[in-house]
Amino acid sequence: MFFFCSVLHRLVLEMMNMKCAWAELLAILPQWLRPQVDQVGRDELQELRLRINYPPELVCSRDIKQLSGTVTVTDLHFVINTASGYSPWSADTISQGYLTPPGGHRIGVCGEAVIHQGHMTGIRTPSSLCIRVAKDFPGIGSAIGRLTGSVLIIGRPGSGKTTLLRDLIRIRSQERPESIAVVDERREVFPQASGFSPGPRTDVLHGCSKEEGIDILLRTMGPGTIAVDEITCEKDCTALMKAGWCGVDLLATAHASSRKELYARPVYQPLVKSRLFDHLVILHEDKSCTSERMER
Repeated sequence: MFFFCSVLHRLVLEMMNMKCAWAELLAILPQWLRPQVDQVGRDELQELRLRINYPPELVCSRDIKQLSGTVTVTDLHFVINTASGYSPWSADTISQGYLTPPGGHRIGVCGEAVIHQGHMTGIRTPSSLCIRVAKDFPGIGSAIGRLTGSVLIIGRPGSGKTTLLRDLIRIRSQERPESIAVVDERREVFPQASGFSPGPRTDVLHGCSKEEGIDILLRTMGPGTIAVDEITCEKDCTALMKAGWCGVDLLATAHASSRKELYARPVYQPLVKSRLFDHLVILHEDKSCTSERMER
């Protein structure tokens, strides 16, 4: 149950403080595409979409731009091979439809799925890629960084949930004496080669499922807070409830654009009914957010 009071915050994106592993992004692109992306999208690029037989499309903060040239299947294979480096963990994640190369730039993959025993195990022939640019804005969470207890962040895809979570982790790590443990399942919260600082008292477990990672961190690291990104299934909710009832604060994100939508999604029902979270933070399209007190 929620208390019916909220506070509106403005999330200020200070470009002077923005960090992005731009060189790592350019390195995974075909040679012919790099100069155009660097010139047109360096400051405002949010997503780069590559579709076979169509021009590259840049989704920027203010508009959508098309580049010259036509994307080929060879281009898509180049991006996938360069981003993954043929590593085993990348092969595992592509079975879920994405890759996370160094720098944390998530690559969504579409094409002909390989199905084994009713589950997708990979992509046989890619037809399009969506490269979401990872950016860090130190200080973006300062308006809500002093919220105590457990905090659940919700918003639409691409609304900045991971960016805000990252800064809340950093702020809490700097201002509290106890440690913070992060299960970075997709290597996107504090990705390698990104330069994104986790803070002085933050321990990060990369590439492990939330269910297994939370259990490991509870047993081995003695955290005061556990943070995870993108609650997507019942197992995630169960693991968070286990941690919460052990006296650990939680920082987490979930896909929902409103309190009503959060309540309507069956996967989140156990978490909502558990009343583990003290605060709900809702991200809006105008870059503001609303924080609401949740009742334990």
